[in-house]
Amino acid sequence: MTFPFRDINVHVAADSYTFTSPSSPNAPALIVDRPTGDVRLSEAAHLPGKRVSRVSSIPGILGMIRLRLDKYVIVITKAQPMGRLKGHMVYKVISTDFLPMRERQIRDPDEDQFLSLLKTFIMKGPMYFSYSIDLTNSFQRQASADLSSPLWMRADDRFFWNRFVQTDLINFRKMGNRAQHGPQPAVDPFILPVIWGTLEIRPTTFKSTPLTIVLITRKARYRAGTRYFTRGLDEEGHAANYNETEQIVILNDTGRGLGGYAGSSDMQSGKYGASEGREMQVLSYVQTRGSVPVYWAEINALKYTPKLQVRGIETALSAAKKHFDEQIRIYGDNYLVNLVNQSGREKRIKEAYEQMVEMLVSSPSDKVQGDAITDEKFHVIEPTSSKQEYDRLHYVYFDFHHETKGLQMHRAMLLVDQLQDALMVQQYFRGVDMPANGGLETRNYQTSVVRTNCMDSLDRTNVVQSMLARWTLDRMFVDLGLLQRGETFALVDPAFEFLFRNIWADNADTVSKSYAGTGAMKTDLTRLGKRTKAGTFGDGKVAVMRYYLNNFRDGPRQDAFDLFLGAYEPAAANIGSSLVFADRRPILIQSIPYIFAFSIFCVFVGMSTKRMPGSTVWTIRVFVLFWLLVVAWCFNFIIDNGMLYVNWPKLNPRPWATEGYQDAITKVRKDKLLGPFVARHERGLSTARYLNAEEGKKRIE
Repeated sequence: MTFPFRDINVHVAADSYTFTSPSSPNAPALIVDRPTGDVRLSEAAHLPGKRVSRVSSIPGILGMIRLRLDKYVIVITKAQPMGRLKGHMVYKVISTDFLPMRERQIRDPDEDQFLSLLKTFIMKGPMYFSYSIDLTNSFQRQASADLSSPLWMRADDRFFWNRFVQTDLINFRKMGNRAQHGPQPAVDPFILPVIWGTLEIRPTTFKSTPLTIVLITRKARYRAGTRYFTRGLDEEGHAANYNETEQIVILNDTGRGLGGYAGSSDMQSGKYGASEGREMQVLSYVQTRGSVPVYWAEINALKYTPKLQVRGIETALSAAKKHFDEQIRIYGDNYLVNLVNQSGREKRIKEAYEQMVEMLVSSPSDKVQGDAITDEKFHVIEPTSSKQEYDRLHYVYFDFHHETKGLQMHRAMLLVDQLQDALMVQQYFRGVDMPANGGLETRNYQTSVVRTNCMDSLDRTNVVQSMLARWTLDRMFVDLGLLQRGETFALVDPAFEFLFRNIWADNADTVSKSYAGTGAMKTDLTRLGKRTKAGTFGDGKVAVMRYYLNNFRDGPRQDAFDLFLGAYEPAAANIGSSLVFADRRPILIQSIPYIFAFSIFCVFVGMSTKRMPGSTVWTIRVFVLFWLLVVAWCFNFIIDNGMLYVNWPKLNPRPWATEGYQDAITKVRKDKLLGPFVARHERGLSTARYLNAEEGKKRIE
């Protein structure tokens, strides 16, 4: 059993970076040669004759990445303990550093921008790791894992967030290099898996019974991105904004503090404390969320409501099959809860999802249930036979917005009632800690999963997932004998209820910030149990902020995801000597927002200027009127040609963004006023580069 090193010293020299572990002095050292970036192992940890300029202690190596001109080792420089999970310490990445291969840096605008993207949007993100427990897998999957394998080999590839930047180390581990042939198991302790998402560990009591409640959300590294630039499925069946959320209850967990290693002489194990003769029990419940599994997109052009684009359902069938093949293989039966609106613009997404399910299952049976509020409160699609794998899909539509209209959020519990029979059969995972081998002995399995979505798979999804988690937690406590049948923890223990609400609201905010750039909406329901006017006002502020971020800030954020996760590789991109991030719009197009801002300034100047004694009024009025007309014209031009002013991703541009840009430019060239001034051949977007970056054919390791 090999764990990552908990303590690593990095020795910086002109010709190499050398990584050693003080607690394992006999272990080989990892050497990264400069400036090539080649990886090798030393025969011994001590390296005489090296002229070392600096020695630093680091918690771990995040990975290695090659940008346009140089290669970098990304090291974790500071990690914060977050608590103990089944006795194992878990950490959050607080700060990182990029160690360049070149001793003398070459200044390059694109290289600087690549580094800025990673440092601004990725390195400050919610990343967590542990040296001794697998955070990428649920406890149910951990119970069947081979504990003799190194930690990184056990990791779930979907949630191994830094898998791409660990490619160099993993390839060297598997194949070696020219001088060191074959597998190199001595590299294993240097490979540290990291997850991105939520990790809350809260030691508490319920009715005087000590326990630990844990909430983990793991964001998938495939098709990761931002709200309007990443929707639906890709050709490999990966869904946008895909997250797995696991709610965990641990009983008799004596290693709950942030203390040292009492009770364990093995520093590498990270295990703390002992069970004092009582069985440590682990109960967990897993849910998933992800974008509607068809080919669709929303094209933002500065309008508050983006244009919706849905491709043919048949074209996405192969991708949907790949998606659900994986879902069924990992989780068993899938209950597909769809919360989009049944009318308006979202209706097309609802219908597309239902058509996809009907194509997948055998002899689908439709059941529609209405009430006084809506004609289609529920729409259930079930297979009438079990002839094939996809007959394990069960579709449940719930008209969330209509049913909860007017702050009647308690009516969302109707969905839990609808799913109750499925939830009873589904159950949850229950295991008992086995100190002899460090694993879990399974006493009960979760046999299916609820996959929830709305348009963004954020706000409505958060509410429903917390309700399902609440229902299951009540059931766990009843099974443990902590509640009587018919009781709920909300009524029995208000302090625990407050804790539960807040960890789920914090989870909602974290998932939302990763995808939409803001905290979640409807968190007043999660935190307080009811809709409030203050919460509604807060949702309005979030909506305005999302509009701004999704139109003007999400392009660079999407680029950062693509860069870190390997969807775009600067060294392999065929971009010649041109600057990737250069603004190639015609100068006149770029200048309109500046003219708009200057015009507003002139209007304020004219309105605030005091008239001199004896001077006429009409000159000031004409001045203000002129600049007001310029303001109105600029504003109208920007709104009418919004595709030209959205901050699009530049590394992997979307095909529909390319088409929209070309249409907008063509429209401007036909404009009687501006057309003659917009050159037909200068500074145009590189259409060839856009077409080569066709979405769904990303290079992901």
